[in-house]
Amino acid sequence: MHDAIVIGAGPNGLVAANLLADAGWSVEVLEAQPTPGGAVRSDRGVHPDYVSDLFSAFYPLAAASPVIASLGLDREGLVWSHAPRVLAHPLADGRCAVLDRLPHDTAAGLEEFAPGDGAAWTDLCKVWDRLGPDIVRGLFTPFPPLISAARLFEGVRRTGGMGLVRRLLLPVRRLGEEFRAEAGALLLAGNALHADLPPEAAGSGGYGWLMSMLGQHHGFPVPTGGAGELTAALVRRLERRGGVVRCDTRVVEVVVRGGRAVGVRTAADERVPARRAVLADVSAPALYGSLVAEEHLPGSVLNGLRRFQWDFATFKVDWALDSRVPWTAPQAATAGTVHLADGVDGLTSFAARIAMGLVPEAPFLVFGQMTAADPSRSPAGTESAWAYTHLPHRIKGDAGGQGLTGRWEGSESEAMADRMEEVVERYAPGFRARVLRRRILAPPTMEAMDANLHGGALNGGTAALHQQLVFRPVPGTGRPGTPVKGLFLASASAHPGGGVHGAPGANAARAALRSHLPTVLTVRRRRLPRAV
Repeated sequence: MHDAIVIGAGPNGLVAANLLADAGWSVEVLEAQPTPGGAVRSDRGVHPDYVSDLFSAFYPLAAASPVIASLGLDREGLVWSHAPRVLAHPLADGRCAVLDRLPHDTAAGLEEFAPGDGAAWTDLCKVWDRLGPDIVRGLFTPFPPLISAARLFEGVRRTGGMGLVRRLLLPVRRLGEEFRAEAGALLLAGNALHADLPPEAAGSGGYGWLMSMLGQHHGFPVPTGGAGELTAALVRRLERRGGVVRCDTRVVEVVVRGGRAVGVRTAADERVPARRAVLADVSAPALYGSLVAEEHLPGSVLNGLRRFQWDFATFKVDWALDSRVPWTAPQAATAGTVHLADGVDGLTSFAARIAMGLVPEAPFLVFGQMTAADPSRSPAGTESAWAYTHLPHRIKGDAGGQGLTGRWEGSESEAMADRMEEVVERYAPGFRARVLRRRILAPPTMEAMDANLHGGALNGGTAALHQQLVFRPVPGTGRPGTPVKGLFLASASAHPGGGVHGAPGANAARAALRSHLPTVLTVRRRRLPRAV
């Protein structure tokens, strides 16, 4: 019998297992898929000479995360690689907004669009210089982050007080009005839509600012050799500490006795006991709506779960290109990540279509150039590329007039992939002629490959303010503990949410360890001799 069973070998599950093993616990990780990694996997499924990342690809949050840093994965062979530029947003006229690693370079580029915009960007960077370290510490520690919050409060007081708080809670469209030209707003707004935060959403300005600053200070790095190398490093580290990862083992039930989690049951009806804890790197709806029987859950959790909101669905296309992307804006060729949308208004229109349940006629694309970021991904002079866009979970119609229904069978998926390629063609004429092969990952396909990606939702639930902090995953929670003793939520559905940074897994592991600390202290206290 192992001390802990971890359900799911995604990044959070593997981080949790590593931290428990560091503390001397015996750990077994059970993964439903044939390989570990969850949304951090790569393969050669598009073309044998090209490495493609299946889901996530760029890792600014991992680069910034003290959790990931503490694991020393470089000792396990993990090497990070960077594109020359972090991010580009080309415009239809051939100009390009660029996020560089050096704030001065980003500011200089924005100054070319309009006098004063460089200074406006530098002003946002100065806020990060004062608050960034405390924001990062607070983001990746259990809620409430008391020490980090105290430092952050003092920093905010000195930097601008309530005026600064209001500024960061602004919709990104409003924050973007601090720039005379649209380029600065595009960098912020595009980054906000990496989550499901449209330009008019409260807090989208702060989120876009956060991702932009992380990009400048840490880059959008990729693991050399593919996303799977990050997973491989986590697995190697765990196995060297005695941990076990067992794949093709789907958990269907958390076994509860006397109000405590005592193990799990698999789809093969195997009972796997846990001496101390069960940690679940699964979505909150899967944990509370399937794995744990209703009789073990309070009504408040079940009611909250009925109002749980997923983040947007996702549709992704991978390409093997016989040469580099022919961007009309040369700067875009040197960026690992490229945003494609017709201005902030185009982003608003895109998000509005999703809110209305419509497939957007002009999808906003996050486009990845993996060979530009890591030359090992494909032969010299070629490009391993991908793009994703977002969709409604429940499709009511097609704003593009092609009658797409959301079944995503055969011709529907092909038509959606063609629509995405047409967007790329507007900014890179001749792109389609360079495609050797492509692979389509429609929302049902993504979910089949990773059950946590419900309908292709990447972040374990919406990033909107109403489902963050004490409201994540349901009101009154916010910490990894659950109503069942010995059971801890370790997925992106828990605070602080989506992204590959390991914080939900680390928080769950530390909570599990703390849950046994009082028992140890009590035993030691009883052994002390009585004072005379």
